[in-house]
Amino acid sequence: MTNVLAGFPDFSAVPAMASAFLVFLRIGGAMALLPAFGEQSVPVRIKLGLSLCFTAIVAPAVLPEVTHGQDHRTASYLSAAAAEVAVGLSFGIALRLMIHALQIAGTIAANMTSLSQLLGGAGVDPQPAMAQILVISGLALAASAGLHVKIAIAFIETYRIFPPGVLPVLGDLAGWGTSRVADAFRLAFVLAAPFTVAALISNLALGAINRAMPQLMVAFVGAPATVWGALALLAIVAPTMLAIWAAALERLLADSFGNA
Repeated sequence: MTNVLAGFPDFSAVPAMASAFLVFLRIGGAMALLPAFGEQSVPVRIKLGLSLCFTAIVAPAVLPEVTHGQDHRTASYLSAAAAEVAVGLSFGIALRLMIHALQIAGTIAANMTSLSQLLGGAGVDPQPAMAQILVISGLALAASAGLHVKIAIAFIETYRIFPPGVLPVLGDLAGWGTSRVADAFRLAFVLAAPFTVAALISNLALGAINRAMPQLMVAFVGAPATVWGALALLAIVAPTMLAIWAAALERLLADSFGNA
């Protein structure tokens, strides 16, 4: 074992390469969870290539800061590597929660309008068709708005909040994560609000019709009307929903660790 370890390269002899690898670890940790780039449908080799591309973009801006004062001895280097992975995963989770917000909003809307069992998603856990439409549309909107550029800038900004090789304080990180989850659920409920209100009005109307005309099969009349109304409402409010979501994503990218 000693002979094997002795054959490993001396990181102190190549500080630039070792520092660039730390940058790669932060980006690679986030790449597994990033919207669009970290989807489960994207092959692992593509994710690795994207991580290298982002590293080539981000490293020149942060390499002097990463290299300065960096201890490349094995124990210190491994500690710094663990810190970089932790920061990258935290950043990726924050952005992944934005996708979950769309999925939750679509699921709420589908449950409110009797569309929760229509078709399924492309993920491991089947999603209602409405949620899948919102997710795909949101990813396309974000990508067309320069998601790759904003993510690269956000990666550089993370070094201002978390210096290279410094492990985040777990208490602060837990509080920040809780606020991000709360914001995601809050956004999901806001996006699904039109469908919740429409479902309430529809159920009240169907209940009144049933009381006025007990002999009428309200379910046969109300179910098709609810489905068509839900699809029409989706076509009307989807642009506004996606605009609100895109604005929230942009705010998060501009200040990802604002409460950390």
